[in-house]
Amino acid sequence: MRPGLGAGGWGLALAALALTACDERSLIIGDPDTTFTIDQQLRQAIGTWGVVPIGAVPEQQPAAVALGRALFFDPILSGNRDVACATCHHPATHFTDGLSLPLGTGATGSGTAREPGPGRSLLPRSAPTLLNSALGFYQMFWDGRLTGFGQGTFLVQPDTMLPGVPTIVVAQALLPVLSRGEMRGLAGDTDRFGAANELAAIADVDRYGVWRALMTRLLAIPEYQQLFGAAFPTVGPSGHDFTHAALALAAFQTAALTKTNSPFDRYLARDDAALTLPQKRGALLFFGRAQCSSCHSGPLLGGNGIANSGVPQLGPGVGAAAPLDHGRGAIDTFTTFYRFAFRVPPLRNVELTAPYFHDGAYPTLAAVVRHYNDVATSLRSYDPALQLAQAAARTMHHGDATTVAQVMETLDFRLRGPLALSEAEIADLVAFLEALTDPAARDLAALRPAAVPSGLPVP
Repeated sequence: MRPGLGAGGWGLALAALALTACDERSLIIGDPDTTFTIDQQLRQAIGTWGVVPIGAVPEQQPAAVALGRALFFDPILSGNRDVACATCHHPATHFTDGLSLPLGTGATGSGTAREPGPGRSLLPRSAPTLLNSALGFYQMFWDGRLTGFGQGTFLVQPDTMLPGVPTIVVAQALLPVLSRGEMRGLAGDTDRFGAANELAAIADVDRYGVWRALMTRLLAIPEYQQLFGAAFPTVGPSGHDFTHAALALAAFQTAALTKTNSPFDRYLARDDAALTLPQKRGALLFFGRAQCSSCHSGPLLGGNGIANSGVPQLGPGVGAAAPLDHGRGAIDTFTTFYRFAFRVPPLRNVELTAPYFHDGAYPTLAAVVRHYNDVATSLRSYDPALQLAQAAARTMHHGDATTVAQVMETLDFRLRGPLALSEAEIADLVAFLEALTDPAARDLAALRPAAVPSGLPVP
């Protein structure tokens, strides 16, 4: 398994690494010296890749967490009052939606049974988990378009600046409400009560107008007035803006969704018994011959690189390339190097967040590892009927010879030949990936409130 499975910063060294794709300068290592014990071998291999225990996150103000939790589950943040942040990032599916390709506002049904509504389509990229989203990434979103060094200004590429924002997780929380497909709605939409969607009527370039309209909605509700006042007691009622909502959403994500006490974390803390023998064998492959760590490195095991992993093309596409999705290449159009390249996500708790990759192309970790074992064959022989549970996504596979050739043209250099992993080695790699799960992340149902201040149905 190699590149590309699916606040602040980790310092300039990690940020600088994130500026490029996982490229030919990355170190490739083989199997460790077998004259040492397996723990000695593994600790030596881990040390090569900057993988260290993750410290505690800053304590969050309880009133801000309470406000953020209410906002996260409240459909009032969507133009049509029909979807919340939790619609696509739900506790039952570990803060993803369990779908290959998500559906935003205007969809019908609930949970993994949601279907596009009249005149709507699947969104082009999967909903990533928000677990550990507040740990300090240089970039966010599948194409890495939100970037920054935690110095108060963030760039939404290609040309939108977000000044005065303290962390990248706060910056991220400002953006989904602006997306017409995700939350804001289309011009002419009416909400669930038949009233005109005033957010959809605002011009796309007027993001501050959208945020102001949302605050007008929120502060018309007495309970939200109280929640904002408690969370930001030094700000007068007329001073609250949507940045305060984003700060509260980030506080909730930081306090409730940070899960970093996996068996692997305990192993990093020098507990040799924390991992089973198959998990240790899988870790040796991960940090050695399978080359996973050449992109999934650092404290978060990924999250700050870009790579073309040869993932099958699914969905409606993005921009001028539609129905294809060029990923980072849709932003960096001055070169073909980044075409079909996507953010390398972090792997902690990855066992819980299927389906995988930017378009949810594979349903299991074993399927992902088999893809990496022979990417060229996997891409050419991909069968959506076997891999996709989502019926609407099966019809949107672009597997023609021309598309496959285009994806292969910029494939990461490490993926151009097979790994030749045995079935036993694949099983060991999966066992190691399962050792990245914090037991506290398995059941998150208690985070869902029974009701939200707007009185709208909780997802």
